Amino acid sequence: MPNFPPVEEQLAYIKKGAAEIIRESELRERLEQSLKNGKPLRVKTGFDPTAPDLHVGHTVLIRKMKHFQDMGHTVIFLIGDFTGMIGDPTGRSVTRPPLTREDIERNAETYKAQVFKILDRDKTVVDFNSRWFSKFSAEDLIRLVSRFTVSQMLEREEFHKRFQEEKPIALHELIYAIAQAYDSVALQADVELGGTDQKFNLLMGRELQRGYGQLSQIVLTTPILEGTDGVQKMSKSYGNYIGINELPQEIYGKVMSISDDLMWRYYELLTDLLPDQIEHLRQIQHPMDSKKELAGRIVADFHGSKAAMQAAEDWVRQFQLKQAPIDLQRIRVHISEVVAQKSSEISKTTQDGVVIKLDKLLAKTGFGSVTECMRKIKERAVEVDGAVQENPFYSVHSQLPVVLVLKLGRKMREAEIYS
Repeated sequence: MPNFPPVEEQLAYIKKGAAEIIRESELRERLEQSLKNGKPLRVKTGFDPTAPDLHVGHTVLIRKMKHFQDMGHTVIFLIGDFTGMIGDPTGRSVTRPPLTREDIERNAETYKAQVFKILDRDKTVVDFNSRWFSKFSAEDLIRLVSRFTVSQMLEREEFHKRFQEEKPIALHELIYAIAQAYDSVALQADVELGGTDQKFNLLMGRELQRGYGQLSQIVLTTPILEGTDGVQKMSKSYGNYIGINELPQEIYGKVMSISDDLMWRYYELLTDLLPDQIEHLRQIQHPMDSKKELAGRIVADFHGSKAAMQAAEDWVRQFQLKQAPIDLQRIRVHISEVVAQKSSEISKTTQDGVVIKLDKLLAKTGFGSVTECMRKIKERAVEVDGAVQENPFYSVHSQLPVVLVLKLGRKMREAEIYS
């Protein structure tokens, strides 16, 4: 039998960083009942494997799953391999293209590998909603969708807006929220977690469970995390994300770049520290030291404590002692991929050696697209071997290989150019 902490202690931990709980009084009752009968709550979170890589914004929800897990409850990591083929319309102004079965299976495996950096693999139930939907007949599906009206579905913000703008709404998109709601019925969920943008779908689960004679699940939503710019939501498309598979030095450097105000928001949503512990840090510690501690915690989550310590040392060497990191990543690039090709621009060779395109070299070594790197060169944001470069053409010795230390913002890498 699980050894549950007192209800007030559980509530304080679960509420940390939550945007909304519907309803908190019901959650308290379920926790009290769980404490009495020794039966853990079933806490469901669904993920459609639409992309293979997660950033720390996704981990806000996963960390809340961990909080329930820490309190002794059963966490169900539900992979929407069926609903993923429909495509979640949340936040979409157009119909999302359905994924293939191969895409879904590949992304699902990547998801599992990433979420277990936070969740306890041995204590997490992994399920797939194709387990029940693959057995659905046409009659079953008709009976399920008959429980909702078109007007109910059009209350959803994305659909309402598209309807007003006379943009297409595919029929299969209307099924998505209903299918997600049925997941809660199939799993007999006590609690469902989701981002604030998922509130409509989560409430559908509450309603459908009542229709099937079950107790309605408690809905807990988590905020959408701001990116490193502190303005837009974290997203790869905005370039303000911290990927959990990025190198430790890059994660550490990105965290160190955020504002002090945003730092405390990250402490709340990306760590397990309780509000009073976070406030204690505010009172006794210099913001720079608090930010270093936060960066170390986030790196340790995904790469371990040893990598976090090395990343911290590298950051100090690079930005406080103005020295290159000891373990600088080296990437090999063939000369044919970066050599200046057009004689109308510049001669391919000079007396000094071979002329390369610096924007191409930066792109090949992971600093962004060629266009982005050209812009950074023009902004005088690029350094080669410690010297600022504003010309996209760079001469290297003709006797290859040649190693260059490249720096753009917080990123530093060694490029080995070989023939």
